[in-house]
Amino acid sequence: MPPRHLQRVISGMPASDGAGVRLRRSLGRDDSARLDPFLMLDEIASDDAADYIAGFPPHPHRGFETVTYMLEGRMRHRDHLGNEGLLCAGGLQWMSAAAGIIHSEMPEQESGRLHGFQIWINLPAAEKMKAPSYADIPAERIPQAPLPGGGTARVLAGRWTGPGGPLDGPVRGISTAPLFLDLRLPAGAALEIPVDADHNALLYPYRGALHLAGPDGLPAGLARGDAGILSGGEVLVLEAAEDAGVLLLAARPLGEPVVQYGPFVMNSRQEIEQALRDYRDGRLASAARADSL
Repeated sequence: MPPRHLQRVISGMPASDGAGVRLRRSLGRDDSARLDPFLMLDEIASDDAADYIAGFPPHPHRGFETVTYMLEGRMRHRDHLGNEGLLCAGGLQWMSAAAGIIHSEMPEQESGRLHGFQIWINLPAAEKMKAPSYADIPAERIPQAPLPGGGTARVLAGRWTGPGGPLDGPVRGISTAPLFLDLRLPAGAALEIPVDADHNALLYPYRGALHLAGPDGLPAGLARGDAGILSGGEVLVLEAAEDAGVLLLAARPLGEPVVQYGPFVMNSRQEIEQALRDYRDGRLASAARADSL
């Protein structure tokens, strides 16, 4: 099977979003820092409540999916559809904003560590104006496979066919067929990961660092807080340089134009202007096509 290697690195940079939440942004820090269909990858990790306490008050989205995954701490989701959920350690929230959703994500703690991620995944043009949806998935619904050497693979979306598999994550039926893994690896552990050849893929170490093959076939490193974009291929071989936690994200690319203005991601400037008018006129949250219901 053709191996994947590290093609390029998108370094994580300090950023601020919501009402002043401090975070680290790799994918999405500018228009060139994307990997179809992934638009953004943010990590929040702080023991200081001042970095996160203001949270993400009500705000709109259209045209893509937001995925929030929590390692430590608690966040409360509310939206205009009446959905409400408490995202706790190990839990996952998968929201398809589609035609429009107005939601908030607020810390439900005043002290202690908050550590989690938000990922934006683009929707195909044919689905951007469908009805929005929301799923709150607690930690106990996420399957976990034991790995050689004492590691684990948590399968949040897609099918894991590596050691301890096959296992299906709780998120299925998404048109981009995402694979979302949280890998925990002890120092020195090596792992071979099958990845569909038609998927784009990236790695994000949130703890420790990794060794894998670089673009010239020679060993390369990937440091904590940087997104490693992978070449094409069917299998990835990596090794933990030290005790490591790493996200693997893979999905089928859309190959469509991307026009983004803040929380709106569409295929043309005209569609962005329509989203702005709909939000201004109070129609964003009720603009789903009738044929998508």
